[in-house]
Amino acid sequence: MSVTDRKPRGLLRVLLRAPIYLYRAGLGFLAGHRFVYLAHRGRRTGARREVVVEVVGYDPEIPEVVVVAAWGKNPDWYRNIQAAPAIEVRLSRHRWPRPEHRYLDAAEVQRVLLAYSRAHPSAWKRLAPLLGFPADPADSRWPEVAARTRAIAFRPRS
Repeated sequence: MSVTDRKPRGLLRVLLRAPIYLYRAGLGFLAGHRFVYLAHRGRRTGARREVVVEVVGYDPEIPEVVVVAAWGKNPDWYRNIQAAPAIEVRLSRHRWPRPEHRYLDAAEVQRVLLAYSRAHPSAWKRLAPLLGFPADPADSRWPEVAARTRAIAFRPRS
């Protein structure tokens, strides 16, 4: 069982939630394009919820940002967005109210993760084992891992 198979608790949860306060304070630009703030509605309560997740793919031309649901089998934020679209996305100095989103298929997930591993090799070396991803791009398990990885791409509303 990997570290990320269950929800973070205690001090780890506090540390992972700390970047939310940077975005609330208008300091999201400090995270650059490596992290994104997502605001969404709780699927049961309807209350506003917030999370900051790591960006695994960013295309400034579209613009579009890709994130992966990595903590837990089905993180709350991911299930909430499945139930209702995100309220807003903040990336660096950009704010996208009511963004469009799409779910990536396995082939696209694999391409995005392999590109991330090439762009951030030291981070990938530390993160891949924690998340259950193969460290080697030639690993034969990639199609299986990509098929079970949940990824969403967000972009500003047209």
